[in-house]
Amino acid sequence: MNLVVKNLSVSRNDTRVLHKVSFTCASGEATILRGPNGVGKTTLLRTLAGFIPSSSGTANLFQSSLEDRDAFQSNLVYFGHLDAVKAQMTVSENIRFWAKLYGQDDISTAFKSFDLNSIKDRLAGKCSAGQKRRLGLARLLIAKRSLWLLDEPTVSLDDTSRHALKTAIESHLSDGGMAVIATHDADLVSAKTFQMTPPPQVEIDDAQWDEAVL
Repeated sequence: MNLVVKNLSVSRNDTRVLHKVSFTCASGEATILRGPNGVGKTTLLRTLAGFIPSSSGTANLFQSSLEDRDAFQSNLVYFGHLDAVKAQMTVSENIRFWAKLYGQDDISTAFKSFDLNSIKDRLAGKCSAGQKRRLGLARLLIAKRSLWLLDEPTVSLDDTSRHALKTAIESHLSDGGMAVIATHDADLVSAKTFQMTPPPQVEIDDAQWDEAVL
């Protein structure tokens, strides 16, 4: 087991968003997060990515824990609702920027896997929604991180691009990587399912209420 999440809870403004979430994801394995909109799938992914603090519980990735944010984040890459592309830069410039950021030299696979060579000189801001999505997804291959955290990655993708993503995920898993994915696309990749449910509501003791407001 390489990713172990145990009793992870998140609260915002005294509102419980996640409550004692526990699951594991092993090397070569993908976990699909299921559940209705608003159940906390995005919050869970963003918490694991280090963008949202947890209120209790633990998450361990290899020898690092969520509390040691730098070490934890060095083993993962997060892909969310935004594509994280620079509109004023070309497709190629975006790719090269990420390569420098992640300390990587090989960018050919990213271009080929998501069919970006034909638009490499186009400004990202001039790309269609699907093209921007493909460009953003190429960052996964450049980062070369063990754990992929993916939030609805198939949005705006046509069938060909969806297949390219599916192939990329399968290749990542075959190399011993891991993926935790929030998606309603049941056929995206062979994976185990983690069903998320709304957190229990906090019970209010009637004795705490002032009769003046009743």
